[in-house]
Amino acid sequence: MIRCLTCCLVVVVALLVAALLVADGTRGQQAGVPEEGITATFSIAAVDPELGICGGAVASKYPAVGKAVVFARPGVGVLCTQHWNLSRFGPQSLDLLAKGKLPEEVLGELLRDDPQRDQRQLALVDMHGRAVLRHPTKAGKASNYWGGMSGRYYACQGNTLTGREVIIAMSKAYEETRGSLADRLMAALVAGDCAGGDHRGRLAAGIRVCKRGVDGYWLDLHIDKSNDAVIDLARSYAELKHEAKGEWAGARAPFKHPCPKRPAPKAP
Repeated sequence: MIRCLTCCLVVVVALLVAALLVADGTRGQQAGVPEEGITATFSIAAVDPELGICGGAVASKYPAVGKAVVFARPGVGVLCTQHWNLSRFGPQSLDLLAKGKLPEEVLGELLRDDPQRDQRQLALVDMHGRAVLRHPTKAGKASNYWGGMSGRYYACQGNTLTGREVIIAMSKAYEETRGSLADRLMAALVAGDCAGGDHRGRLAAGIRVCKRGVDGYWLDLHIDKSNDAVIDLARSYAELKHEAKGEWAGARAPFKHPCPKRPAPKAP
């Protein structure tokens, strides 16, 4: 009898411990732990409605960031998902745009039931040039500075930046650069990096561009791990032979470093 009671007691204790562990796990999910890490970064998304071209460019201390942040689709638009990013937001948002949803409606659907919505930084631009931004309003201190700007058919945004000058430089470069959409994306990324970029350092960068009538990515160029990712990406872009390139001087070889005296990143 005593042996049976002891066995029952052990079972009850085990069940209680298991229940507590499950509860702790649930609380952990609710409290918010990034599923894919924190993709602290700066990026730009843009479209050319007349030519049917869309794309984005991004840089970060996060490895292989171009494949995690920028998602584009011919004839549909482009999304950048960052900070506490979810890669699945890429195809989900583009599917919704393809069904005729407005960018505002798309972000509403993505975030409506998302308990971590205030840790997301999202930029969505459709092929009409309609752009919408969402910032990580509850980002931690280490993620400052964060912010964004939008203009004619584009949006640029970032977090964990050296300051607002990064966003301003990107916007200015995109608007003032003469060249193709890919040229202007690259010019904006370089300008953001030259202004200070990610305050932790420079590890990865990428650019993705789609064109109407071409399946998949028309241009898909990445630096996944480097001590100076944006500059390495700019060098690769200058040396690349591709129809996406235009008249921008930075698109032509020989490559010239655009800002050898740019600010050094702060310690992580």
